[in-house]
This record gives sequence, structure tokens and C-alpha cells, in this order.
Amino acid sequence: MICGVDEAGRGPLAGPVFAAAVILGADHGIVGLDDSKKLSERKRNLLAAEIRAHAIAWAIADASVAEIDSLNILQATLLAMRRAVESLARAPSMVLVDGLYCPQISLPARAVVRGDSTVAEISAASILAKTSRDTLMLELHELFPHYGFDRHKGYPTTAHLKALRVHGVSAVHRRSFAPVRTLI
Repeated sequence: MICGVDEAGRGPLAGPVFAAAVILGADHGIVGLDDSKKLSERKRNLLAAEIRAHAIAWAIADASVAEIDSLNILQATLLAMRRAVESLARAPSMVLVDGLYCPQISLPARAVVRGDSTVAEISAASILAKTSRDTLMLELHELFPHYGFDRHKGYPTTAHLKALRVHGVSAVHRRSFAPVRTLI
């Protein structure tokens, strides 16, 4: 009962940070799991559907823009991770977290650098976190179309920075991030 945990959205200037926790089980049969950043959008979406259908348990959580701005991005990420693990329908025996840090949880946990490329459960969590956040950013694009969230998902691209200068800071932008903070 190993649970993999990963996040999506630490670097963007807008939107919440997402985390997912996934327990696959030994016989999950899902082929092609990898770090979500190495997969095409189409492949991520196909795998996300498989993970949701075949995992023993999975959960997705986030930390809001307000939490990111008040806590800092690392602490908000760890909060989202803790929320995801605590939302699982079944308790894992071990939690493996991508990166250098583990959230404060009551279960045994270990950080695994590059775990999203080497541990199937973390790869699955990476995919669920990324696809869930991308879906939210498409919804935010409908509310704030002039920022282009459908294209860059909130990352600091040239087009996004230009839109910020032209349209100002929206309610979904992270005010604690330097490029946004300088425009306030």
C-alpha cells in the first residue's frame, strides 16, 4: 500500500497549486506512467482516466492563491500534499513524495528526488495533479480570457507578462510572486 504524492503548479504566477496522492497496487496494469512533464497533453489525459479507473485509491487537493501568498509556495505545496494524502479513501502504509520535502502527516513518508520519473505511484500522482490543475486553468481562462491561461496555464511566458502589464493583476494572480508584486 504505497502512496505516491506529487504537485503541479509551483512556478505559475496564477492559480492554486495542486497535489495528488495515488495508491496503485501491484497489479495496476497501467502502461506508460512517467513524469507528467514528459508526456503530451493527450497522453496525460488518457493516463489520468486510467489512473482514476484502476487505482486502489486517489485524491486531489489544492492550496489557494491566498494560501500561497500567506504561507509561501513551498508551505502551500506541502499543505496541498497533506490534504491529498488525508483525503484518500484508504490509508497507505508508506507515502513516497516527489522532491526534497515531505508534508507533515501521521504516516511514514520519504522524499524521493526525481520520483515522478522512477516511482509509478508518484508518476500517477504527477499526472493527476497536472491534469486537474490544467482543467482548472481552462475554467479560469473562461473567466479571464485576456490573460491566455488556456495556452500557458499561468506560467510566466512573454505573452502572460504582457497581458499582466496591459490588463493588470486579476483575483487569481499570486501577489507574492515578483512579477505580479511589481505590478501592484
